[in-house]
Amino acid sequence: MPRIDNDIKLDFKDVLIRPKRSTLKSRSDVDLTREFIFRHSKKTYDGIPIIASNMDTVGTFEMAIQLSKVSPKTKNLY
Repeated sequence: MPRIDNDIKLDFKDVLIRPKRSTLKSRSDVDLTREFIFRHSKKTYDGIPIIASNMDTVGTFEMAIQLSKVSPKTKNLY
């Protein structure tokens, strides 16, 4: 039997994102690097987390190859 969901649904036009004041003097002061510790292997990744979108024209093998070339920590896939 289908479930009817009565929660509030919001669209992009229903939400306003306001920028917050910052103490940074320049955009070059921003540090995007993060450290990830993978739960089951205990390996770590230090870098900027960039992933390809799950879309037909973006999430292709060609995009995966190009992203692997840019990442200094990943081994070349092909």
